Amino acid sequence: MPSDASDSGLTPLALKLRRAIAERGPIPLHDYMAACLYDPEHGYYRKRNPLGRGGDFITAPEISQVFGELIGLWAAQVWMQMGQPRRVRLIELGPGRGTLMADALRAARVVPGFLQGTAVHLVESSEMLRETQKATLARSPVSVQWHDDLTQVPEGPAIVIANEFLDCLPVRQFVFDGAAKAWRERTVTFSDGDFRLARSADAAQPPLTAVSHGAPQDGDILEHCPGIAPLVATFAARSADAPLAALVIDYGYTKPAFGETLQAVRHHKFAGRFDAPGQTDLTAHVDFALLAHVAQDAGFDVFGPLTMGEWLLRLGVEARANQLLARASAEEARAIAQSIARLVDPAQMGTLFKVLSWTRGISDPPPPFGVQG
Repeated sequence: MPSDASDSGLTPLALKLRRAIAERGPIPLHDYMAACLYDPEHGYYRKRNPLGRGGDFITAPEISQVFGELIGLWAAQVWMQMGQPRRVRLIELGPGRGTLMADALRAARVVPGFLQGTAVHLVESSEMLRETQKATLARSPVSVQWHDDLTQVPEGPAIVIANEFLDCLPVRQFVFDGAAKAWRERTVTFSDGDFRLARSADAAQPPLTAVSHGAPQDGDILEHCPGIAPLVATFAARSADAPLAALVIDYGYTKPAFGETLQAVRHHKFAGRFDAPGQTDLTAHVDFALLAHVAQDAGFDVFGPLTMGEWLLRLGVEARANQLLARASAEEARAIAQSIARLVDPAQMGTLFKVLSWTRGISDPPPPFGVQG
């Protein structure tokens, strides 16, 4: 497609997607989201450092060091529940700036023997973020390796951390056509100088999990993440001969419901999903009911979900915060209290974020799922 004056307001990825739509017709919303995030040339996670004040959002490890410290102690406890294997893979999916892992390793030093047999494996596709992670973990007490995909991590006992990772997996959306009594997949087209939502002309078959939502009405939207099942299958394959524990922390919902959650964020503010493709973050809330169901079907013992606030409180976040407060200045104390409140307060992140764990080869529930609230 030749360029014209309207090209001046389009990002390089927008031009690429516009050409694809002109050649092949509307594309599924799933493919649009995948391109925006992971296009090899212009994808959001390929070319940008999205974290921190200069980025688009801040994650829990950047809010308080206590978050990563408690995860480090959690991992060490799980290692003991595994029988203290001589070698264990500590894997993080989407490790951000490496802050969580740095805090986790520092806290885990207090558990005798854990770090001696631990190797860290970071699954990260962004070269820019890898460089940041290497700087953050330059003084790591254990070896650190990077991988493009979970399947590249060597076999063996594994502890997997996925903090705000699943929300970045592209989703499909289906809209119920009441007149035709059929589902139609949401697609993206381009007209009048902008991207727009459309519907597939042909009926589409949504995933069978739709039955748990009840009878659909005209205009109801069903959102589904097709990436969850293959990810859990990868976990299942590597845990066939060695124990594995996974910890998932993300924002999401626990009861199936019709509706859409796809959202866009840029410069710490909500944006339109079609704003600046490739330069705007796109995420969707995690369906924890689906995640738990898929993990159970794969043969895992599943625990949770708990709200993140409850999970942190059961792990002892207040006790650790009090240790920091005891040696903090008045200004530092205010910052510590505010950061902990942000993580556990139901009106902030405490309820929106959920925590789910699944294990195989471990007899006891991982902490703190065996503790009554």
